[in-house]
Amino acid sequence: MSDHPVNRSGSARRRCRRAHGFTLIELMVAMLLGLIVIAGVVSVFLAGQQSYRTNQALGDVQDGSRIAFEMMARDIRNAGLTGCNNNGRIANVLNPVAGSGWWTNLGVAVQGYDNTQIDPAIAFGTTSSPVTRVTNTDSLQLIGAADSGLSVAPSPAVTAANFKLNDPTTDLVKGDIIIICDPDHAAIAQITDYKSTNVTVVHNTGSLTPGNCSKGLGYPTDCTSTNGNTYQFGANSQVFKLAATDWFIGNSANAASGRSLYRMYLVNNAGTPTATVQEMVPDVTDMQILYHQSGGTGFVTATTIGAANWTKVDAAQVTLTVQSDFQRAGTDTKPLSRTFTATTTIRNRVN
Repeated sequence: MSDHPVNRSGSARRRCRRAHGFTLIELMVAMLLGLIVIAGVVSVFLAGQQSYRTNQALGDVQDGSRIAFEMMARDIRNAGLTGCNNNGRIANVLNPVAGSGWWTNLGVAVQGYDNTQIDPAIAFGTTSSPVTRVTNTDSLQLIGAADSGLSVAPSPAVTAANFKLNDPTTDLVKGDIIIICDPDHAAIAQITDYKSTNVTVVHNTGSLTPGNCSKGLGYPTDCTSTNGNTYQFGANSQVFKLAATDWFIGNSANAASGRSLYRMYLVNNAGTPTATVQEMVPDVTDMQILYHQSGGTGFVTATTIGAANWTKVDAAQVTLTVQSDFQRAGTDTKPLSRTFTATTTIRNRVN
């Protein structure tokens, strides 16, 4: 038996020291490293999210511009279209309407207004209800024929204020503005009655707005008598509804930018042609338009074109500025904004 005592307390102390956990410093270092890793992951996530939003905003901006140009191009291409010819012979028996009657003159089928010029169809302002035009932006009025597929049947004497159609239709009603044409000329009149039972269109004088100044649809227009300049459109002459539009940048309560591209168009409101505004593409913040005249060498502003020279305009170059709906889409945490330009030819004026 050994005479040396066993130091049991020292061995126990060593076992206790080995059972200790992490020190405070070790925990703090581990937490710091964890925070660095988490911050890196969050940074990558946020960068990816911002990149996704930016790309999505850019896609929305591009889609908006394509939609805007496609719809505007349709109206621009058809401006001045009478459906039968482009000889400029147009008889217009509509009574003139002061101010709001911009749509009554197919002779000036294209009319632009620079950012300081007053457009009679829409006033400058800051309200969105009613919609008003944004200052320092251009606007464009376009008038032409809307395809209807209708044609004239053998009709009564030239002094009668009516004609029959080859086929029945539900597209024509009392108060509609129509264009009738053949190879000789086109005529613009208002339907004062449509008899569906015998597919007869009546274009008499009367109390409608704007109403017809005479029954006669001959060229040139004669409003000095009830019968006017008589003319009989022969069988299979074409019949179209008048399409009148005005494109402008208006104040909008629905767009993030407070601006949208609007289209004003003509509708029949209980027998009265009425200009109605429709929001087409939101967040279009600016529109500037240049025009090309037949025989010209370049594009010019609306103020450069004289009042008598709009009939010579054969193309329009439209520049739109479109802004993203997401207000922090850009790298500077501001809305993404892009400017696009497209040129459209007026088909009816190109030989």
